[in-house]
Amino acid sequence: MEQRLAGIIGASVRAARQRLDLTQADVAERVGIATEVYGRLERGHMLPSVKTLRRLCLVLNCSSDVLLGVASAEKPVAVAEDPPEYGERPEVRRVLRTLRRLEPAQLRLISQVAGAIHR
Repeated sequence: MEQRLAGIIGASVRAARQRLDLTQADVAERVGIATEVYGRLERGHMLPSVKTLRRLCLVLNCSSDVLLGVASAEKPVAVAEDPPEYGERPEVRRVLRTLRRLEPAQLRLISQVAGAIHR
């Protein structure tokens, strides 16, 4: 039963992620889990905690009924909270993810390089 449910949830989150044109790393970052963990979840190798399931619903803008395979994705069910807006292109999201991991001195250098390129 658990393996079947994990497969249903995995397929549902993958479809929702692809519908939003997000990468696994994008969703993992927004949900607050490691990319490797999200990948295992999407492949149906693990079940999310209730807390993670709720965050997935918010980030992927779909109800838990859809992710659990109880309702169809064609009949959207309103999610209680509005997810944050993420309108950036995938390339911009990757750059931002990288920039967040840099030290202050590295950020200053990147800023100077970007400023020189922009001129």
